[in-house]
Amino acid sequence: MDMQTTKPRGRELIEGAQRFARKPGVLARLVAPGFGKILDRIDAALITGAISARLPDGTQRILGGHAPGFECKVDLMSWNALVRLASNGSVGWYQAWEAGEWECDDIVSLFALFAQHARRLGDTARAKGPFRHALKLAHLVNRNTHTGARKNISAHYDLGNDFYARWLDPTMCYSSALGWAGDGLEAAQRRKWAALSDRVGRPATTLEIGCGWGALADYLHSQGSDVTAISLSDAQLDWARAHHAAAIDFRKQDYRDTQGQFDAIVSVEMVEALGREYWPTFLDCVARNLKPGGRAAIQYISMRDELFDEYAKSADFIQAYVFPGGLLIRNSEFRQLAQERGLAWRDQADFGLDYAETLKAWRENFDAAQDDGLLPDGFDTQFCALWRYYLMYCEGGFRGGGIDVHQVTLIKE
Repeated sequence: MDMQTTKPRGRELIEGAQRFARKPGVLARLVAPGFGKILDRIDAALITGAISARLPDGTQRILGGHAPGFECKVDLMSWNALVRLASNGSVGWYQAWEAGEWECDDIVSLFALFAQHARRLGDTARAKGPFRHALKLAHLVNRNTHTGARKNISAHYDLGNDFYARWLDPTMCYSSALGWAGDGLEAAQRRKWAALSDRVGRPATTLEIGCGWGALADYLHSQGSDVTAISLSDAQLDWARAHHAAAIDFRKQDYRDTQGQFDAIVSVEMVEALGREYWPTFLDCVARNLKPGGRAAIQYISMRDELFDEYAKSADFIQAYVFPGGLLIRNSEFRQLAQERGLAWRDQADFGLDYAETLKAWRENFDAAQDDGLLPDGFDTQFCALWRYYLMYCEGGFRGGGIDVHQVTLIKE
């Protein structure tokens, strides 16, 4: 009798990332500088904080240690880890971790150090030469065309509502909370909704672009607005329709296909999924669908302006393994594009450390669910390790200031 095997959940992300995988070999060793030189460059770059490293030959080395800051211990079991880092950047560093070539007692602090000193590190931790070009080509496969966007969104957001429900707060809000005050994740998420609502006032009609599981749409509806909320995720829309007010118009629709006139538009951490070539198209959508004098509240994640050019030349761990097709925002460029479309940029607020705390809370929830056997069936140990690494990687980025999260109000002039 033929036995049908069930494919583990989350394999679309892992298998999609295989085109980014590079095994260390002769070419990589030729491209990478000597091991000592790599360590010397990291040591010179770290003006605060320290890495206590145990090397494969058993020797110990302190990198940095010149002033207080983030600290961690790294056990380097194989020189291949440095080959991967030097040739394939953050993608290679993750692949080395997955292969057991390095361990760290505090991965968040390690990534915070990397993020804090990214400019001084230069290309030490970025893909180089033919590896950079290979990553860029692999990333181009994930372009957010109409078809590509649906595929990319499904790979991440359709992992299962039962999965996300185990580590998000009860409102199923999957974006940065705001204003941590010791009263928990859900309360901080609600403060985020209130801040976005304050930016648009009391509009009669609102369009939410990228509505997630619908909590913000429901909040805006409770404030008296007639809400149209769009998403490309079937799983998210199923949840939203089942758990929120029937009067909300939840639609499976691409933002490029929206036609209407709204008093307000709200979009939370959706623009990072688009890719640079679609930033103008997104802002065209905002300008097209806002009534004159209308207000848009946008929450988005940015890469530091001075780091963006090098970041955008290749693909990083997040783009390869977690958010296919994504690219963080360059603040100055995005602002200019908005202003060129008659959208005045007002009241930008930055709160990256709130995102770090949000990610920490998600990771603690995820760890507790895994420890208690409460994660849904079908997710294997490889996927769970990937997901935990992703949450730590992002938290470190925000704590180190390499990335930030913002809210801004756009007013159609």
